[in-house]
Amino acid sequence: CASLDEALAGAVHVYALSARHRNLGPPALPAREAAADILARAGEGEVALLFGNETAGLSNAEVQRCQRTVFIPANPDYSSLNLASAVQLVCYELRLAAFDGRPPVLTRAVPFASPPAPHEDVERFYLHLERVMVSSGFLDPQRPRRLLAKLRRLFGRAELERDEINILRGLLDAVERSARRGEPAASAENSGPK
Repeated sequence: CASLDEALAGAVHVYALSARHRNLGPPALPAREAAADILARAGEGEVALLFGNETAGLSNAEVQRCQRTVFIPANPDYSSLNLASAVQLVCYELRLAAFDGRPPVLTRAVPFASPPAPHEDVERFYLHLERVMVSSGFLDPQRPRRLLAKLRRLFGRAELERDEINILRGLLDAVERSARRGEPAASAENSGPK
């Protein structure tokens, strides 16, 4: 935006972010309280948050154009935060207020069919997988590159269930038994579904 007028055009409520108390400024609210106020007023129209620059903050004239002042209750000896920190903290408070102070409940696209696998079971699976990959020659332990990290990322995205870990561990056990008996690995054409 080329001007403050342009930036605030269309806003119904404007909040100034400032660490400085002004005797003649608009009413001041701590960030947490302001977040609830902002959300309550958001249904009435567009809300603007006005942050100053890092060098001087907002001028008195800029603050006077706002209906409320928001402050972040930081250490009084170091109450001025850099712009990125101030934006981050205000956004965090808005998010908390949007969820009534409770962290959001994340929902899965597909609900778990069985209980999620405990962390220790997943870690045992990774150790088992690494052991089988090394013993089969698929993984050179001296130069593992990023293969294990990539596999962790892959399985991490899957959010494995306890039953799935058991299936994968059973598969790895079967590979180990087959290798001990000296049986050749199944060919790709014989290993698919029938």
